[in-house]
Amino acid sequence: MPKPQSVILLIEEEPTLLQITAFRLELLGHAVHAVESATAANAWLADNMPHLIAVGHVSDIDPVELLNKLSDAPATSVLPLVYISANSDLTEVQRAFNAGADEYLVTPYDPSVLEKKIEGLLLAASSASNRD
Repeated sequence: MPKPQSVILLIEEEPTLLQITAFRLELLGHAVHAVESATAANAWLADNMPHLIAVGHVSDIDPVELLNKLSDAPATSVLPLVYISANSDLTEVQRAFNAGADEYLVTPYDPSVLEKKIEGLLLAASSASNRD
């Protein structure tokens, strides 16, 4: 029996990175809803609930602030959050984790690293929900 498909919300305004990341996640068997702004993500989240949210660069809000809002909102606070950024500065990484990111992925990324981080977070989230 095939495993149930996980739904991932991917938020990234850079079209190439959005397409490459969405394609890679789909190859891994996930259903990906890709949006190019925090505004579009919030509109989608009003009616849908993913299993994981990946936040990249958006210009309508500071991405770290978006992580903070997602981790504070009751509906999304239980979801794993991945921050995808070109910034590898330790201060930025710390800001992301302080805002609620569960993983940090520096672009350009190795597809196998993306896979390991996503699968690890989904497995941990699934295990936690099975214990509840």
